[in-house]
Amino acid sequence: MRHILFALCIVTAAPAFANDGFGGLSATGLTFGQTEAVAMETEDLFISPTRIEVAYTFRNLTDQDVTGEVIFPLPPISLEALTSSDWNLPEEAGRDDLLGFTASVEGKPVAVSIDRIAVIEPEWDPTRPIAAQYDTPGRDVTAALEAAGVPLSVDIGAVQAELLALPEDQRNALEAAGLVDFVDGEAWPHWAVVIRYHWTQTFPAGARLKVAHGYDHRPPGGIFAWAHPPAEGWTAELAAQYCIDDSTSSGIMKRLARPDGEGSYGSAQYIDYVLRTANSWAGPIGQFRLTLDKGSERNIISLCADGIKKTGPTTFVWERENFTPQRDLSILIVSPFE
Repeated sequence: MRHILFALCIVTAAPAFANDGFGGLSATGLTFGQTEAVAMETEDLFISPTRIEVAYTFRNLTDQDVTGEVIFPLPPISLEALTSSDWNLPEEAGRDDLLGFTASVEGKPVAVSIDRIAVIEPEWDPTRPIAAQYDTPGRDVTAALEAAGVPLSVDIGAVQAELLALPEDQRNALEAAGLVDFVDGEAWPHWAVVIRYHWTQTFPAGARLKVAHGYDHRPPGGIFAWAHPPAEGWTAELAAQYCIDDSTSSGIMKRLARPDGEGSYGSAQYIDYVLRTANSWAGPIGQFRLTLDKGSERNIISLCADGIKKTGPTTFVWERENFTPQRDLSILIVSPFE
């Protein structure tokens, strides 16, 4: 029997140019410690602004069972960021399961465990790969917080209240360790919380196995203004990142045009989905199907994908065979204000 570690990984994405936006969580698919033992025969991926669903067919190519822990970690959620900006998190931020995550194997629900750790993230480095957020999220400070009775929650108000209620000696110890600053009667935590979903999975020898998972999608976004044609600076960067051609650019301009003639602006969501993790499986993806739902007929969607087909008022499909992803998905959904 072979034992291998899997991971389903979510990455954060917040555009550097969005000065009036909110943070959020985007996603990647089921990954595997590099293996030639298990192939991904099919992947059926559905992405909308509010939901992600993925269904796979895997095949164990060997005559031995392959067993490991499937892990679905969220990236570090910075409490420091939560104190200074809005985030696309559920109203009940203190709940254990932030995403309503579910998984099934051969159509039967899987019992998924959830655990949390607290980390001090590395200094910001624009060259740091996105995957590093979940591979090496930072210095583990869970024990220090648990010893002080501080909850590993992303409910920032509740955490700050707990910190301010601590005895002076514990407050001083946490401050000396660089975990929090107490200034003018306020508490400013410096750690981030990593939430991990996980379960143990066996791929039977020589057999196919259907695995599916789904969760609430909470991508970043914010107010969005546009000018056609894209000028230098962030509009040109957006056009390159999301392959906004001349026709789409003109369409965004018209769709967001204000009735009072005061420019073209609305809101946008920025969706990143890491595809290249599929390359850790044996060989290419046999059949890959991506279904996108832009959410409303009034919305405009743009991404870099040749041969994408419109299949409904809000849906699009992109299909590939023997697919080896060379780049990840970056999807822009632009919405006019009501």
